[in-house]
Amino acid sequence: AGAVVRIGPARSGLRTWLAVAGGIAVPPVLGSRSTDTLSGLGPPPLRDGDTLPLGDPGGDPAPVDVTVGPPTPAALRLRLRLGPRDDWFTPAALDRLLGTAYTVSPVSNRVGARLTGAPLPRAVAGELPSEGLVLGAVQVPADGQPLIFLADHPTTGGYPVVGVVDDVTPLAQARPGTTVTFHGPQR
Repeated sequence: AGAVVRIGPARSGLRTWLAVAGGIAVPPVLGSRSTDTLSGLGPPPLRDGDTLPLGDPGGDPAPVDVTVGPPTPAALRLRLRLGPRDDWFTPAALDRLLGTAYTVSPVSNRVGARLTGAPLPRAVAGELPSEGLVLGAVQVPADGQPLIFLADHPTTGGYPVVGVVDDVTPLAQARPGTTVTFHGPQR
């Protein structure tokens, strides 16, 4: 009781976490105690110096109090399944997507990993009606730079989804500057 916990920058990867017995006792909003960064629902994001109420611990303490994750690689190779809107892109764009390295942008967050690199030219102009997205959807906004949606993925906002990444787990810890390449079953 009364202890101060200081969490510095992650030593590996980008994000770290803290778990406490009994959980963080803030009121749930729509069944969740986390902040939705897009809508602003839920408790406010944590800031330096915040004091958090803790819930009552139940049961015995966990047998492990520290975990160390695997080191985060400087380059990621992600399996991509094309579709549902790959036909909105030129054949050259699809070759570029599967044959060019991209870099994780500093503008990324838990909504999505924004990539920078060779833009993907479109074969079809215009926008789509907004559609639901799955985890790992690779949307291509008007600037042609791929955006891979992560945990807090929203609807498309009218931009086509060129494909879906099978496993976004490595992106959760990818720091800005991490190299990303895509491959598909055909490569």
